[in-house]
Amino acid sequence: MRRLFPDAQPADADRPEDSGRPAESDGTWSLEALAAAYAYPERPGASGRAWLRGNMVSSIDGAAHHDGRSQPLSSDADMRIFGVLRGLADVVVVGAETVRKEGYRPARARQAFAERRAALGQAPAPVIAVVSASLDLDFTAPLFTEPLAPTIVLTGASHHIHSADAARAAGAEVIIAGDGEGIEPHRGVEALADRGHTRLLTEGGPRLLGQFAAGGDLDELCLTLAPFVTVGAAPRIMDGHAIADPERFALTSVLEEAGFLFTRYVRT
Repeated sequence: MRRLFPDAQPADADRPEDSGRPAESDGTWSLEALAAAYAYPERPGASGRAWLRGNMVSSIDGAAHHDGRSQPLSSDADMRIFGVLRGLADVVVVGAETVRKEGYRPARARQAFAERRAALGQAPAPVIAVVSASLDLDFTAPLFTEPLAPTIVLTGASHHIHSADAARAAGAEVIIAGDGEGIEPHRGVEALADRGHTRLLTEGGPRLLGQFAAGGDLDELCLTLAPFVTVGAAPRIMDGHAIADPERFALTSVLEEAGFLFTRYVRT
């Protein structure tokens, strides 16, 4: 892996002591170096209390997944960064459809991040927060029966009461973050901040990420550009109603490995 921006490194810089690259002997960035590179800023985000980071992967023709899953577009380096972003977050916010399609499980505690998380007062592993209007979820799945901390379900006031009872019976915490069926993104962010979760990470899907962006709540996007062409009707990384004016984000870093570009954009 090499850094292209800022302070680009030459492709043949294979020794960290010569190039300044925080890598291990085989050229792989250490988890500690990646954690430092992707550390959450100290300043609050758009909500004034929390920082919301998105993490998504896209093919070069703009697809967010292939055959309904993101895994075909991923790589070892992408999954390494995926794990680091989780290791830094208080909570991972994800849409119900993504939970079903990707087979979400509880986040696990990792020794590599234990000292860093303890120093910041974080729990050993991030909480998973599922956004669902219908609460059509499998509450017997490990996501609800085996988490280190109770899974959160964010829903609207018009949720199905029996499903909410089933969620609570499974040990989940149900949070009302909207007056209708779905959530209001800003209220979801505020509700999580109320519970001390200020380092937020959303892994989509595209509709949820689009809601956060359209509502002005997305502070940062970590986008992996995968060197694949998929062709087809797969959604882009954000889906939903167009916003009135394009919102500007600033490019803050680009890493590269095996043709994959790992970019980081922050709201200006």
